[in-house]
Amino acid sequence: MGCRSLRILAFDTSGPWCAGALFINGEFSASAYEEMTRGQAERLMPMLGEVMLADSLEWSDLDAIGVGIGPGNFTGIRVSVAAARGLALGLGVPAVGVNLFDVLAFGATGRMLLTLDAPRGAHYVQTRIDGEISDIELLPTQDLPKVPGDTQAIGMRSDIVSEALGLKRVPAVYSATSAIARVTAERLASGDDIPRPAPLYV
Repeated sequence: MGCRSLRILAFDTSGPWCAGALFINGEFSASAYEEMTRGQAERLMPMLGEVMLADSLEWSDLDAIGVGIGPGNFTGIRVSVAAARGLALGLGVPAVGVNLFDVLAFGATGRMLLTLDAPRGAHYVQTRIDGEISDIELLPTQDLPKVPGDTQAIGMRSDIVSEALGLKRVPAVYSATSAIARVTAERLASGDDIPRPAPLYV
C-alpha cells in the first residue's frame, strides 16, 4: 500500500497536552488538542474515538498507528506508548514510535538546534548540523552547545535558546501530530523493519 493511501491515527501525550489526529490519503481529516497537566490516561482514548468519529471511521479501518515517544513527561509518554501498543496488537496494524526531535526537524532544512522542555528550566537538546545528528542531552541554558551562527533554533523555549546563543528562531514546519503521521508514513513506505514503540527517556 502506498504511503499516501494509508489511514494513520497519530497521537502524543509526552507533554502537558493530549493530541490526536487522523491522516488519510496524505492529508489530515480530523484532529483534536487539549492542554492538560494531568489526566491524559483518562482522556486519550475518548479523544481518539472522537477524532475517528469525525471522519465516520471504525477502528478496524486504520492501517497504522503513529505515536510520540518523547523525550518529555515520563507518565505521559508511558500512557501514549501503551495505548499505541495496545491498539496495534488489537487491530493487527503496525505502530511506529516517533521521537520528538524527528518531529521538530521534519520538513526543515539547514543547520538546526532542536530543543524540548525539560524539568527545572533545563532543555532536552539535539543538534543536526551538516549531516551530523548529535546525541540527545539534558542541559541548562548556560550549557547549551556552541553552534554556527546560521543554525536555526527550533522547538520549545526556542525564544530563550535563540536569545542565549544569538540564533534565528524558526517554528517547526508541522504540528506534532502532523509530523508523527508523516514520519510514520515514510517509515512504513521504506519497507524497513519497525520496532515496537518504546519510551525515549533522557
